Amino acid sequence: MFLRRVEAVKAIFFIAICLAPWVGYTKPEAGKAAADASGRSPNLLVGLGLSPAEIEARLEADYQQLFHGRPDDQRVFYPAGKNADGPLAYIFDVANEDVRSEGMSYGMMVAVQLDKKADFDALWNWSVTYMYHSNKKHPASGYFAWSLSPGGVPKDEMPAPDGEEYFATALYFAAARWGNGKGIYDYKTWADRILTSLLHKPLIKGSLQNGEVKSAGNLFSLEHAMVRFTPDGIYSERTDASYHLPAFYEVWARVGPRKDRDFWRRAAAVSRDYFVKAAHPLTGLTPDYGEFDGRPWAAPWRRESVDFRYDAWRTAMNWSMDWAWWKKDPRQQELSDRIQAFFHREGLDKYQSLYSLDGKSLGGGQSTALIAMNATASMAATHPRREEFVQALWKKKAPEGFYRYYDGMLYMLAMLNVSGHYRDWTLESR
Repeated sequence: MFLRRVEAVKAIFFIAICLAPWVGYTKPEAGKAAADASGRSPNLLVGLGLSPAEIEARLEADYQQLFHGRPDDQRVFYPAGKNADGPLAYIFDVANEDVRSEGMSYGMMVAVQLDKKADFDALWNWSVTYMYHSNKKHPASGYFAWSLSPGGVPKDEMPAPDGEEYFATALYFAAARWGNGKGIYDYKTWADRILTSLLHKPLIKGSLQNGEVKSAGNLFSLEHAMVRFTPDGIYSERTDASYHLPAFYEVWARVGPRKDRDFWRRAAAVSRDYFVKAAHPLTGLTPDYGEFDGRPWAAPWRRESVDFRYDAWRTAMNWSMDWAWWKKDPRQQELSDRIQAFFHREGLDKYQSLYSLDGKSLGGGQSTALIAMNATASMAATHPRREEFVQALWKKKAPEGFYRYYDGMLYMLAMLNVSGHYRDWTLESR
């Protein structure tokens, strides 16, 4: 009898954990959501007693260091000459010795948020010149190669979905903030083109430059209304929680191609549900790669993708930014409280970078990138501990050295988010 009672208690406990994300959750009223929607992040730094002037000075100093600082150990932005469309520049991943669509699109997002048009245009020009596949017979036609050498030679010709998502959204913001130009600087036309490929690109089988044959179709599953891990082959039926960007999908549902707007609204709702499914019920940690149903996926070439690692660091920023901008799913507040509670228990000055989903430390030391992402969770968090995470970010400096690319780009995105400088510029222009 005693054993039966123990098993019953265990069962009740398990059910409680599984239902925790939905406890107290009620679907927001449409009117309230619209009233609360701001399309911009809150300024959490003023809560630390910082003045607007201090915050502005810090952002500008950080930007100047990462984009125009010493070439050997500070900057990630490198000018690369000119072509018929003007200056060219790229964001360099120092540690991996390549240029990534992720970094290029992040760089463009940072530049548009801080009104750095010349840098934005130089990055965009390099992206179109070297990354974009205009050949309609190429399997990745309409997409951007995700990894190239600084000289523009592809290392991997296939796309990475987060790069495409950030490219499109940064271009919509540029169109709203600066207006459209001609050719590649007709920002909105290019953003529309990217979204059309994401959703409607036909399956194309063709050869890469190295002779390898690949097939690639759309980057969003029409059936699941969910971003794919890749458009290529059997791995296209997987996803990555850090690629889910419902805050951006809401923008696309308003300013993207009209025929697809209902789909993007659906995709935003699906991604909000996906965060709840993918996040561990006790720690709030999400895996690097996942199945469409939220289960972790161990990629054959990277079995550790079931853990909370480098990709997964960004997921809390994605759900927290969505809450800050649109406030459509209160479960995102619970998710932020949960993940911050976990890292707070681990110790703000000693938590590691890599974990199993249930919270077992896998080492890695402390990373500026993860400190930055945990600070962005404060945009949705409700517990007073959220200020400690913002303070931890403010105490950090813009990264230097060997790992300054990933640490630096996530640091800049976090600083924009917690300072109130990250916004939907298509709303500002109305």
